[in-house]
Amino acid sequence: MKRIGQYSAFADAAIFEAVRTPWVDLGGALSQVSPIDLGIKVGREVLARAGIDPLAVDSVLAGSMAQASFDAYLLPRHIGLYSGVAQSVPALGVQRICATGFELLRQAAEQLRDEAQLVLCVASESMSRNPIAAYTHRDGFRLGGAVQFKDFLWEALYDPAPGLDMIATADNLARRHGLSREAVDRYARDSHQRALQAQRDGAWVDEIVTVDNQVFELEGYRPRGISLARRADAVTEDSHPRSTTLAALARLRAVHPDGVQTAGNSCAVVDGAAAALVGRASACTRPALARLLASAVVGVAPEFMGIGPVPAIRLLLQRSGLSLDDIGRFEINEAQAAQVLAVVQELELDSGRLNVQGGSLGLGHPLAATGVRLVMTLARQLRAHNLRYGIAAACVGGGQGMALLIENPAYRA
Repeated sequence: MKRIGQYSAFADAAIFEAVRTPWVDLGGALSQVSPIDLGIKVGREVLARAGIDPLAVDSVLAGSMAQASFDAYLLPRHIGLYSGVAQSVPALGVQRICATGFELLRQAAEQLRDEAQLVLCVASESMSRNPIAAYTHRDGFRLGGAVQFKDFLWEALYDPAPGLDMIATADNLARRHGLSREAVDRYARDSHQRALQAQRDGAWVDEIVTVDNQVFELEGYRPRGISLARRADAVTEDSHPRSTTLAALARLRAVHPDGVQTAGNSCAVVDGAAAALVGRASACTRPALARLLASAVVGVAPEFMGIGPVPAIRLLLQRSGLSLDDIGRFEINEAQAAQVLAVVQELELDSGRLNVQGGSLGLGHPLAATGVRLVMTLARQLRAHNLRYGIAAACVGGGQGMALLIENPAYRA
Protein backbone atom coordinates (compact mmCIF):
# COMPACT_ATOMS: atom_id res chain seq x y z
CA MET A 1 0.00 0.00 0.00
CA LYS A 2 1.37 3.37 -1.00
CA ARG A 3 2.03 5.73 1.87
CA ILE A 4 0.29 9.09 1.89
CA GLY A 5 2.60 12.00 2.54
CA GLN A 6 6.02 12.12 4.17
CA TYR A 7 6.67 11.51 7.85
CA SER A 8 9.95 12.10 9.68
CA ALA A 9 10.73 11.31 13.32
CA PHE A 10 13.64 12.91 15.19
CA ALA A 11 15.33 11.20 18.12
CA ASP A 12 17.68 13.93 19.31
CA ALA A 13 16.64 17.32 17.92
CA ALA A 14 15.82 20.43 19.93
CA ILE A 15 15.20 24.11 19.40
CA PHE A 16 17.71 25.80 21.68
CA GLU A 17 16.33 29.32 21.19
CA ALA A 18 14.04 31.22 18.81
CA VAL A 19 13.23 34.89 18.24
CA ARG A 20 11.42 37.10 15.77
CA THR A 21 11.03 40.71 14.77
CA PRO A 22 7.70 42.40 15.30
CA TRP A 23 5.27 41.72 12.46
CA VAL A 24 4.69 45.13 10.84
CA ASP A 25 1.88 46.02 8.43
CA LEU A 26 2.41 46.38 4.69
CA GLY A 27 3.98 49.77 3.96
CA GLY A 28 5.00 50.28 7.59
CA ALA A 29 8.32 50.86 9.33
CA LEU A 30 9.94 47.70 7.89
CA SER A 31 8.73 48.29 4.34
CA GLN A 32 12.09 49.46 2.96
CA VAL A 33 14.22 46.87 4.73
CA SER A 34 15.62 44.00 2.68
CA PRO A 35 14.59 40.55 3.97
CA ILE A 36 18.30 39.76 4.08
CA ASP A 37 18.86 42.47 6.67
CA LEU A 38 15.81 41.41 8.67
CA GLY A 39 17.25 37.89 8.58
CA ILE A 40 20.66 39.07 9.75
CA LYS A 41 19.00 40.89 12.64
CA VAL A 42 17.25 37.80 13.99
CA GLY A 43 20.19 35.54 13.13
CA ARG A 44 22.52 37.61 15.28
CA GLU A 45 19.96 37.95 18.04
CA VAL A 46 19.12 34.26 18.37
CA LEU A 47 22.82 33.41 18.71
CA ALA A 48 23.31 36.12 21.33
CA ARG A 49 20.28 35.03 23.35
CA ALA A 50 21.40 31.43 23.29
CA GLY A 51 24.88 32.45 24.39
CA ILE A 52 26.40 30.52 21.50
CA ASP A 53 29.47 31.54 19.52
CA PRO A 54 28.46 31.93 15.85
CA LEU A 55 31.57 29.95 14.92
CA ALA A 56 29.91 26.89 16.50
CA VAL A 57 27.23 26.84 13.77
CA ASP A 58 27.67 23.99 11.27
CA SER A 59 24.96 24.87 8.75
CA VAL A 60 22.75 27.78 7.73
CA LEU A 61 19.25 27.25 6.36
CA ALA A 62 17.25 30.28 5.27
CA GLY A 63 13.97 30.89 3.49
CA SER A 64 12.13 33.75 1.83
CA MET A 65 9.40 33.54 -0.77
CA ALA A 66 9.49 36.77 -2.76
CA GLN A 67 12.61 38.06 -4.50
CA ALA A 68 12.36 41.27 -2.54
CA SER A 69 15.85 42.62 -3.25
CA PHE A 70 18.23 42.44 -6.20
CA ASP A 71 20.61 40.27 -4.19
CA ALA A 72 17.83 37.82 -3.27
CA TYR A 73 19.78 34.85 -4.66
CA LEU A 74 22.37 35.44 -1.95
CA LEU A 75 19.91 35.61 0.96
CA PRO A 76 20.96 32.39 2.77
CA ARG A 77 24.68 33.01 2.33
CA HIS A 78 24.64 36.65 3.39
CA ILE A 79 22.44 35.97 6.41
CA GLY A 80 24.98 33.40 7.56
CA LEU A 81 28.06 35.51 6.90
CA TYR A 82 26.74 38.70 8.48
CA SER A 83 25.42 36.73 11.45
CA GLY A 84 29.03 35.82 12.20
CA VAL A 85 28.99 32.20 11.02
CA ALA A 86 32.33 30.87 9.78
CA GLN A 87 33.03 31.50 6.10
CA SER A 88 33.53 27.76 5.53
CA VAL A 89 30.00 26.93 6.68
CA PRO A 90 27.56 26.38 3.79
CA ALA A 91 24.14 27.99 3.43
CA LEU A 92 21.03 26.65 1.74
CA GLY A 93 17.81 28.30 0.57
CA VAL A 94 14.58 26.51 1.55
CA GLN A 95 11.07 27.08 0.19
CA ARG A 96 7.71 25.52 0.95
CA ILE A 97 5.59 28.68 0.69
CA CYS A 98 3.55 29.11 3.90
CA ALA A 99 5.28 26.11 5.53
CA THR A 100 8.80 27.33 4.78
CA GLY A 101 9.44 27.94 8.48
CA PHE A 102 8.45 24.37 9.29
CA GLU A 103 10.58 23.03 6.45
CA LEU A 104 13.62 24.87 7.81
CA LEU A 105 13.20 23.15 11.17
CA ARG A 106 12.59 19.76 9.53
CA GLN A 107 15.69 19.98 7.39
CA ALA A 108 17.75 21.17 10.35
CA ALA A 109 16.66 18.12 12.37
CA GLU A 110 17.52 15.89 9.41
CA GLN A 111 21.02 17.40 9.20
CA LEU A 112 21.64 16.52 12.84
CA ARG A 113 21.52 12.85 11.83
CA ASP A 114 24.71 13.41 9.86
CA GLU A 115 27.62 15.56 10.96
CA ALA A 116 25.86 18.79 11.97
CA GLN A 117 25.74 19.69 15.64
CA LEU A 118 24.11 23.12 15.39
CA VAL A 119 22.00 24.63 12.60
CA LEU A 120 20.95 28.27 12.24
CA CYS A 121 17.47 28.55 10.69
CA VAL A 122 16.28 31.95 9.47
CA ALA A 123 13.03 32.84 7.70
CA SER A 124 12.50 36.37 6.45
CA GLU A 125 9.78 38.00 4.39
CA SER A 126 9.23 41.49 3.04
CA MET A 127 5.74 41.54 1.63
CA SER A 128 6.08 45.30 1.11
CA ARG A 129 9.04 44.84 -1.26
CA ASN A 130 7.31 42.32 -3.53
CA PRO A 131 8.05 43.71 -6.99
CA ILE A 132 5.94 44.94 -9.84
CA ALA A 133 7.25 42.42 -12.34
CA ALA A 134 7.35 41.52 -16.02
CA TYR A 135 8.44 38.14 -17.32
CA THR A 136 8.09 38.44 -21.08
CA HIS A 137 10.17 41.50 -22.03
CA ARG A 138 13.78 40.26 -21.96
CA ASP A 139 13.99 40.87 -25.72
CA GLY A 140 12.47 44.35 -25.49
CA PHE A 141 9.11 45.87 -26.34
CA ARG A 142 7.62 45.46 -29.78
CA LEU A 143 6.08 48.47 -31.50
CA GLY A 144 2.43 48.61 -30.52
CA GLY A 145 2.75 45.44 -28.45
CA ALA A 146 1.18 44.92 -25.04
CA VAL A 147 3.33 45.93 -22.08
CA GLN A 148 2.50 43.69 -19.17
CA PHE A 149 3.68 44.51 -15.67
CA LYS A 150 1.85 42.92 -12.74
CA ASP A 151 1.82 43.19 -8.96
CA PHE A 152 3.71 40.09 -7.85
CA LEU A 153 2.21 40.24 -4.35
CA TRP A 154 -1.31 40.00 -5.77
CA GLU A 155 -0.61 37.64 -8.66
CA ALA A 156 1.23 35.18 -6.41
CA LEU A 157 -2.08 34.46 -4.68
CA TYR A 158 -3.42 32.91 -7.88
CA ASP A 159 -3.04 29.21 -8.68
CA PRO A 160 -3.43 28.62 -12.43
CA ALA A 161 -3.95 24.86 -12.05
CA PRO A 162 -7.52 25.12 -10.67
CA GLY A 163 -7.82 28.71 -11.94
CA LEU A 164 -8.46 30.05 -8.44
CA ASP A 165 -6.87 32.49 -6.03
CA MET A 166 -6.23 31.51 -2.40
CA ILE A 167 -9.32 33.36 -1.20
CA ALA A 168 -11.50 31.32 -3.56
CA THR A 169 -10.08 28.07 -2.19
CA ALA A 170 -11.23 29.13 1.28
CA ASP A 171 -14.65 30.00 -0.12
CA ASN A 172 -14.75 26.47 -1.57
CA LEU A 173 -14.18 25.08 1.90
CA ALA A 174 -16.89 27.32 3.33
CA ARG A 175 -19.39 25.91 0.84
CA ARG A 176 -18.29 22.32 1.38
CA HIS A 177 -18.48 22.62 5.16
CA GLY A 178 -21.58 24.78 5.37
CA LEU A 179 -19.80 27.77 6.92
CA SER A 180 -21.82 30.98 6.96
CA ARG A 181 -20.42 34.49 6.63
CA GLU A 182 -21.49 35.15 10.24
CA ALA A 183 -19.60 32.09 11.54
CA VAL A 184 -16.49 33.08 9.62
CA ASP A 185 -16.66 36.68 10.84
CA ARG A 186 -17.24 35.49 14.40
CA TYR A 187 -14.09 33.39 14.32
CA ALA A 188 -12.16 36.36 12.89
CA ARG A 189 -13.47 38.69 15.60
CA ASP A 190 -12.45 36.24 18.32
CA SER A 191 -9.00 35.76 16.82
CA HIS A 192 -8.44 39.52 16.63
CA GLN A 193 -9.53 39.88 20.26
CA ARG A 194 -7.26 37.07 21.43
CA ALA A 195 -4.28 38.60 19.63
CA LEU A 196 -4.96 42.04 21.08
CA GLN A 197 -5.35 40.63 24.60
CA ALA A 198 -2.18 38.56 24.25
CA GLN A 199 -0.30 41.69 23.24
CA ARG A 200 -1.68 43.59 26.24
CA ASP A 201 -0.64 40.69 28.48
CA GLY A 202 2.90 40.70 27.12
CA ALA A 203 2.56 37.17 25.73
CA TRP A 204 5.10 37.78 22.94
CA VAL A 205 7.63 39.88 24.79
CA ASP A 206 10.09 37.00 25.18
CA GLU A 207 10.09 36.13 21.50
CA ILE A 208 10.20 39.63 19.95
CA VAL A 209 13.42 41.57 19.36
CA THR A 210 13.41 45.33 18.92
CA VAL A 211 14.37 46.43 15.41
CA ASP A 212 16.10 49.79 15.07
CA ASN A 213 18.33 51.60 12.62
CA GLN A 214 21.69 49.88 12.63
CA VAL A 215 24.68 48.78 10.54
CA PHE A 216 25.94 45.22 10.20
CA GLU A 217 29.72 45.05 9.79
CA LEU A 218 31.64 42.12 8.30
CA GLU A 219 35.40 42.39 8.27
CA GLY A 220 36.76 42.62 4.75
CA TYR A 221 33.35 43.20 3.17
CA ARG A 222 30.90 46.03 2.66
CA PRO A 223 28.61 46.87 5.56
CA ARG A 224 24.87 46.53 5.25
CA GLY A 225 22.09 47.41 7.66
CA ILE A 226 18.58 48.45 8.56
CA SER A 227 17.04 51.83 7.82
CA LEU A 228 13.46 52.07 9.03
CA ALA A 229 10.77 53.84 7.02
CA ARG A 230 8.28 56.45 8.18
CA ARG A 231 10.92 58.18 10.31
CA ALA A 232 10.73 55.39 12.86
CA ASP A 233 13.52 55.07 15.43
CA ALA A 234 12.59 51.56 16.54
CA VAL A 235 9.89 48.91 16.20
CA THR A 236 9.08 47.05 19.40
CA GLU A 237 5.75 45.25 18.90
CA ASP A 238 3.40 43.81 16.30
CA SER A 239 1.50 46.58 14.55
CA HIS A 240 -1.63 44.78 13.36
CA PRO A 241 -3.55 43.66 16.49
CA ARG A 242 -6.59 45.87 16.89
CA SER A 243 -10.08 45.81 18.23
CA THR A 244 -12.96 44.92 15.93
CA THR A 245 -16.61 43.93 16.12
CA LEU A 246 -18.96 41.64 14.26
CA ALA A 247 -20.77 44.68 12.91
CA ALA A 248 -17.55 46.15 11.53
CA LEU A 249 -16.56 42.86 9.93
CA ALA A 250 -20.02 42.39 8.44
CA ARG A 251 -19.73 45.72 6.60
CA LEU A 252 -16.73 44.52 4.59
CA ARG A 253 -17.38 43.34 1.05
CA ALA A 254 -16.54 39.73 0.20
CA VAL A 255 -13.58 39.34 -2.16
CA HIS A 256 -15.76 37.15 -4.42
CA PRO A 257 -19.49 37.92 -4.80
CA ASP A 258 -20.63 34.46 -3.72
CA GLY A 259 -17.98 34.00 -1.03
CA VAL A 260 -17.53 34.62 2.69
CA GLN A 261 -13.91 35.79 2.78
CA THR A 262 -13.09 39.48 3.21
CA ALA A 263 -10.08 41.57 4.08
CA GLY A 264 -11.20 41.38 7.72
CA ASN A 265 -11.40 37.60 8.01
CA SER A 266 -8.26 36.84 6.00
CA CYS A 267 -4.67 37.01 7.24
CA ALA A 268 -3.03 40.40 7.45
CA VAL A 269 -0.16 41.25 5.07
CA VAL A 270 2.97 42.08 7.07
CA ASP A 271 6.77 42.13 7.00
CA GLY A 272 8.93 40.23 9.48
CA ALA A 273 11.64 37.66 10.17
CA ALA A 274 12.22 34.83 12.64
CA ALA A 275 15.17 32.63 13.57
CA ALA A 276 15.78 29.42 15.50
CA LEU A 277 18.84 27.49 16.59
CA VAL A 278 18.40 23.74 16.18
CA GLY A 279 20.85 21.33 17.78
CA ARG A 280 21.14 17.96 19.44
CA ALA A 281 19.01 17.75 22.57
CA SER A 282 21.67 15.59 24.23
CA ALA A 283 24.21 18.38 23.77
CA CYS A 284 22.08 21.25 25.08
CA THR A 285 23.77 22.76 28.14
CA ARG A 286 20.67 24.61 29.35
CA PRO A 287 16.92 23.94 29.07
CA ALA A 288 15.92 23.90 25.42
CA LEU A 289 12.90 25.79 24.18
CA ALA A 290 11.39 22.62 22.70
CA ARG A 291 12.22 19.16 21.43
CA LEU A 292 11.43 18.51 17.78
CA LEU A 293 9.80 15.09 17.67
CA ALA A 294 8.34 14.66 14.19
CA SER A 295 7.07 16.30 11.02
CA ALA A 296 4.48 15.38 8.40
CA VAL A 297 3.71 16.89 5.01
CA VAL A 298 0.87 15.82 2.73
CA GLY A 299 -0.55 16.91 -0.62
CA VAL A 300 -4.23 17.85 -1.10
CA ALA A 301 -6.38 19.12 -3.95
CA PRO A 302 -5.24 22.65 -4.93
CA GLU A 303 -8.84 23.92 -5.03
CA PHE A 304 -9.20 22.95 -1.34
CA MET A 305 -5.65 23.77 -0.32
CA GLY A 306 -6.70 25.18 3.06
CA ILE A 307 -7.66 21.75 4.36
CA GLY A 308 -4.01 20.66 4.22
CA PRO A 309 -3.43 20.68 8.01
CA VAL A 310 -6.01 17.91 8.46
CA PRO A 311 -4.19 15.03 6.71
CA ALA A 312 -0.83 16.34 7.93
CA ILE A 313 -1.96 16.30 11.56
CA ARG A 314 -3.61 12.90 11.14
CA LEU A 315 -0.43 11.43 9.67
CA LEU A 316 1.64 12.99 12.45
CA LEU A 317 -0.59 11.48 15.14
CA GLN A 318 -0.92 8.10 13.47
CA ARG A 319 2.83 7.59 13.04
CA SER A 320 3.80 9.04 16.43
CA GLY A 321 1.23 6.95 18.32
CA LEU A 322 -0.47 9.95 19.89
CA SER A 323 -4.09 11.08 19.84
CA LEU A 324 -5.69 14.52 19.62
CA ASP A 325 -6.32 14.32 23.37
CA ASP A 326 -2.57 14.08 24.02
CA ILE A 327 -1.92 17.46 22.42
CA GLY A 328 -2.02 20.36 24.86
CA ARG A 329 -1.99 23.16 22.31
CA PHE A 330 -2.43 23.57 18.56
CA GLU A 331 -1.12 26.48 16.50
CA ILE A 332 -2.70 26.32 13.05
CA ASN A 333 -1.95 29.14 10.67
CA GLU A 334 -4.94 31.35 9.98
CA ALA A 335 -4.63 31.92 6.26
CA GLN A 336 -8.38 32.54 6.10
CA ALA A 337 -11.04 32.15 8.79
CA ALA A 338 -13.12 29.72 6.71
CA GLN A 339 -10.05 27.58 6.14
CA VAL A 340 -9.33 27.27 9.88
CA LEU A 341 -12.96 26.51 10.69
CA ALA A 342 -13.00 23.76 8.06
CA VAL A 343 -9.92 22.21 9.69
CA VAL A 344 -11.54 22.44 13.13
CA GLN A 345 -14.69 20.79 11.80
CA GLU A 346 -12.82 17.96 10.06
CA LEU A 347 -10.67 17.15 13.08
CA GLU A 348 -13.46 17.80 15.61
CA LEU A 349 -10.86 19.94 17.34
CA ASP A 350 -11.40 21.53 20.75
CA SER A 351 -11.21 25.24 19.97
CA GLY A 352 -10.05 25.96 23.53
CA ARG A 353 -6.65 24.47 22.65
CA LEU A 354 -6.32 26.24 19.29
CA ASN A 355 -4.54 29.55 18.65
CA VAL A 356 -5.30 30.71 22.17
CA GLN A 357 -3.22 33.88 21.65
CA GLY A 358 -4.77 34.65 18.29
CA GLY A 359 -3.16 33.95 14.95
CA SER A 360 -2.40 35.39 11.54
CA LEU A 361 -5.78 37.10 11.28
CA GLY A 362 -4.75 39.41 14.10
CA LEU A 363 -0.97 39.29 13.75
CA GLY A 364 -0.31 38.84 10.05
CA HIS A 365 1.38 36.23 7.86
CA PRO A 366 4.87 37.00 6.49
CA LEU A 367 4.92 33.85 4.36
CA ALA A 368 8.27 32.20 5.04
CA ALA A 369 8.54 33.37 8.64
CA THR A 370 5.14 32.28 9.96
CA GLY A 371 6.07 28.64 10.57
CA VAL A 372 8.95 29.56 12.87
CA ARG A 373 6.68 31.94 14.78
CA LEU A 374 4.00 29.30 15.21
CA VAL A 375 6.51 26.86 16.69
CA MET A 376 8.15 29.34 19.07
CA THR A 377 4.78 30.66 20.26
CA LEU A 378 3.59 27.09 20.77
CA ALA A 379 6.75 26.10 22.66
CA ARG A 380 6.45 28.99 25.07
CA GLN A 381 2.79 28.16 25.73
CA LEU A 382 3.65 24.56 26.55
CA ARG A 383 6.29 25.71 28.98
CA ALA A 384 4.08 28.35 30.61
CA HIS A 385 1.22 25.91 31.22
CA ASN A 386 3.24 22.72 31.90
CA LEU A 387 1.82 20.93 28.85
CA ARG A 388 3.78 18.15 27.19
CA TYR A 389 2.94 18.05 23.48
CA GLY A 390 2.03 20.64 20.89
CA ILE A 391 1.35 20.65 17.15
CA ALA A 392 1.93 23.54 14.75
CA ALA A 393 0.45 23.25 11.26
CA ALA A 394 -0.28 25.24 8.12
CA CYS A 395 -1.88 24.92 4.73
CA VAL A 396 0.31 25.57 1.71
CA GLY A 397 -0.59 27.21 -1.60
CA GLY A 398 -0.82 24.72 -4.45
CA GLY A 399 -2.38 22.12 -2.18
CA GLN A 400 -0.24 20.89 0.72
CA GLY A 401 -0.39 20.70 4.48
CA MET A 402 2.49 20.46 6.95
CA ALA A 403 2.62 19.86 10.69
CA LEU A 404 5.33 19.64 13.36
CA LEU A 405 5.10 17.82 16.69
CA ILE A 406 7.09 19.33 19.56
CA GLU A 407 7.56 18.42 23.21
CA ASN A 408 8.11 20.59 26.25
CA PRO A 409 11.46 19.42 27.74
CA ALA A 410 10.52 20.94 31.11
CA TYR A 411 7.21 19.05 31.38
CA ARG A 412 6.42 17.56 34.78
CA ALA A 413 3.64 14.97 35.05
